[in-house]
Amino acid sequence: MTQFIRFFYILVSFSALALTAQSAYAIDSQNLPDINPKYVSMKSIDPVRLVGYTVGDVIEREVILTVKAPYKLIETSLPIPGYEKRHKGQVIGIELKSIQHTKKVDDNSTTHHIKLAYQVFTNNIVAKNAALGPEYLNLVNLKNNQDVVKFRIPTVDIAISPIAIFGQVKIENNMSPFLGPLPLKNDKEENWLKLSLSFLILSTLGLLYILGMRAWLPRMGGTFAKVYRALRKQEKSTQGLKESVALVHTGLSTTANFTVFSNNLEQFLALKPNFIGLRLELEQFFNLSRRINFEPKYLDPAASFDTDVNAQLWVIKFARRCRDCERGLIPEKLATTSMKPGL
Repeated sequence: MTQFIRFFYILVSFSALALTAQSAYAIDSQNLPDINPKYVSMKSIDPVRLVGYTVGDVIEREVILTVKAPYKLIETSLPIPGYEKRHKGQVIGIELKSIQHTKKVDDNSTTHHIKLAYQVFTNNIVAKNAALGPEYLNLVNLKNNQDVVKFRIPTVDIAISPIAIFGQVKIENNMSPFLGPLPLKNDKEENWLKLSLSFLILSTLGLLYILGMRAWLPRMGGTFAKVYRALRKQEKSTQGLKESVALVHTGLSTTANFTVFSNNLEQFLALKPNFIGLRLELEQFFNLSRRINFEPKYLDPAASFDTDVNAQLWVIKFARRCRDCERGLIPEKLATTSMKPGL
């Protein structure tokens, strides 16, 4: 019996020592020294909305805490659900509803994933400030059990709104400092802007395609595109007119893969129907070519082209219209007075 009493006494003594050791970790965290920042790192996922909370709302927050060796988190120092939060020593009516804690142990560190859920249990006739936290966690040095330090999880300031507002309120005098400027909706203007930009881009591409001189778009490097570029560089003179007519002849023959003259014009138009709209101008061009090459006295006073320069300008314009037909475009009709049919 005496041995049993002695064993019971020893067991009670060891239990008391264990409780004493645990109580050493349960001391007031705020009086402990702060841990050296090089041993701990924290990332928090805070609520995006900081205003407009009312009684019954649940506010969630996540903390990812990494503790490096030789320190270890004393898990008994984690926040206890049911504890009512205080702000500057005053009860603010926010209670820790639940806590979820998981950890991942590595060789030289331990990562703690802590999910905190707070619930609002207060209401007021006006909006008031509140805060989530701070939370104090205790850590112990595994190499020296007497080295107990704290880590402070910072607060998140929020605003609790009343369920109902009494009396007359001026919004401009009661704006919460946590609420940013109220943005105006500009969806309609954005849609119009996108539509206008799309129209501008399409119009620009269309103009580049119609008026462009380079071959970086489809069907822009055709035969008459090259002929038109060459004609624009020709000297405006009698010799320049002869060379311009020769270039257009070359362009027509290259396009048709055979030599085109007035006697086989119908064959050319059947092969290249895009040029049908230029039938009259093609006939006028061949008349001009015949007078230049076989009838040197073609510049009579009755003709519309009283100078070589005017005739050459007409050839350039005609080559441009051939380029448009080559690209599948329908050129506008020229004035019938450009050249008399008898020329």
